[in-house]
Amino acid sequence: MSNTPDDQLRTFALGSCVAVVLLHRPTKTVGMVHIALPDSSIEKNSRSISKPGYFADTGIPALLQPMKDIGCISTKNTGGFAVKMAGGANIMRSSDTFKIGKRNILTVKKILWSYGLAPLAEDVGGTISRTVTVDVNTGAVTLSSPARGEWTI
Repeated sequence: MSNTPDDQLRTFALGSCVAVVLLHRPTKTVGMVHIALPDSSIEKNSRSISKPGYFADTGIPALLQPMKDIGCISTKNTGGFAVKMAGGANIMRSSDTFKIGKRNILTVKKILWSYGLAPLAEDVGGTISRTVTVDVNTGAVTLSSPARGEWTI
């Protein structure tokens, strides 16, 4: 997370993983989380989740909390946000029985909706890996892939 104008946030090589970008326009604050799996239940036997950003069900709340702490969110209001997401590809093979990418996309959207948020723009699914870069000053979200070049969402 950053509200420093010269910063860029970047996550590399999203395959089935999903990047969730929260842009809070009023404070020019940007947060991003790189979600690898939809559900932290594989770690629920331990007392705490060691990597909350790794899972959709813990990563999105973990991203929202510091944004709330600096005043981007009031108790009952998540207004002022633009949400963008990318990734969730099926890059292994078309018959992938686990369908992690699709499960990540659906779980992320469900959790966002529970906060009253929805993606303004997205580039999800397909079969390509993506790198996501967010310019804090402009809020521009740029994606790149060896298979496709560079584009903005």
